[in-house]
Amino acid sequence: RKLSRRGKGVSQPKLNGGESASEPLGTLASPPRRLAMACPPCPPSPLARVRLDDVAPHDGAAAPGYARAVGALAASLARRGAAVVEIPAADAAVVRCALESARAFFRGRHAAYLYRAGRNLEDGELSPACMADAFRCLGKAARAALCAIARHLRLRTDVFNQLLDDTPLPVNEVSSSELLVAYTHEQLQSGQTLMGCPSRSSMPQVDRGFVTLVASDYPGIEVCDPNGHWYLADGVSGPNNLLLLTGRALSHVTAGLCPISQYRVTNENRASLTFRLVPHANAILDCSPILAAGHCIRRVYQPIPASQFMDDSYAEEHAVSSHLEEPSESQGNFVSDPSLRSVLSDPLSGAFLEDAMVLQCGHSFGGVMLKKVIEMARCTICNGEVDPSSLFPNLVFCYEQL
Repeated sequence: RKLSRRGKGVSQPKLNGGESASEPLGTLASPPRRLAMACPPCPPSPLARVRLDDVAPHDGAAAPGYARAVGALAASLARRGAAVVEIPAADAAVVRCALESARAFFRGRHAAYLYRAGRNLEDGELSPACMADAFRCLGKAARAALCAIARHLRLRTDVFNQLLDDTPLPVNEVSSSELLVAYTHEQLQSGQTLMGCPSRSSMPQVDRGFVTLVASDYPGIEVCDPNGHWYLADGVSGPNNLLLLTGRALSHVTAGLCPISQYRVTNENRASLTFRLVPHANAILDCSPILAAGHCIRRVYQPIPASQFMDDSYAEEHAVSSHLEEPSESQGNFVSDPSLRSVLSDPLSGAFLEDAMVLQCGHSFGGVMLKKVIEMARCTICNGEVDPSSLFPNLVFCYEQL
């Protein structure tokens, strides 16, 4: 009878040393190990993970942690095309509530709901729970991320505030920014899309706003890095981890210094919240703050009303590919500020480059642009010929760094 009980994994009386007289514990421990092997965890995210509290604007002197967080956020956006923002526990609880309400509200159906603050519900219209609270939490995080990006570009953190909705919204005014709550599953047929909801596709997608924050209960978004490699960006998805993407409006007002995030949805068996920080309709998108900071501006970035910029027809005429792979332009297509900042920067990106090299014509390049110039054997600024053997380090930049 004892042998039979042991075979069923029933615990036995312990000996004086505290160990069991049989081996039922090993028998009970093996199923969880097999389960863990069957469901391996997602690979670690290659993106920088920045706490919202570390990049949120505040009064007083900036702490050392603020500068590190801003630098990590900007580096992740530049090198990987995205970043992860970790929000506090209280905000994560609101996001979790909104994700759970999405599944309950749609009850397994393919559906999406677009929420805008200040809009009154129509007769008979129902809304998922926690929309107003989720809008406030995600809006706060999006504005903090935008402030951090401005600081990295050596601008005032509030430089873009005049382009956004007022906070709080005036009475009877509807927000320009929007929150899309969606629930889709794997039975979604090919080609079927939801209102404003990205569908599973191999084609890259971009947003037209400043920044986009995505929260989901399951991974499913791939992002393309500047080298053209696609990777799973939301592998650490959850209510407290928001995927940060940059849009066309931010790229325009920064004269291309902030690249446009390209992404695609690879898994639709998920509930998601997508917050888009959008300029208000009366805003004028221009690059005057960037020019005043000493960056080089291409003439393609002309002032434009936000209402026209956000229009679908304008987006089609000015496709993302035209900004990513434009032909070489002459010096006349640039507006340069004769400042030390512009002299020590990449003429196209405006960013400081530690590997900057000077050409015979006097223009300086580094990073990806330096590689492109060498391959073309021609300066993309003045169209002069380039001899790779004649390049020399930008020593002025090195002294400036010291």
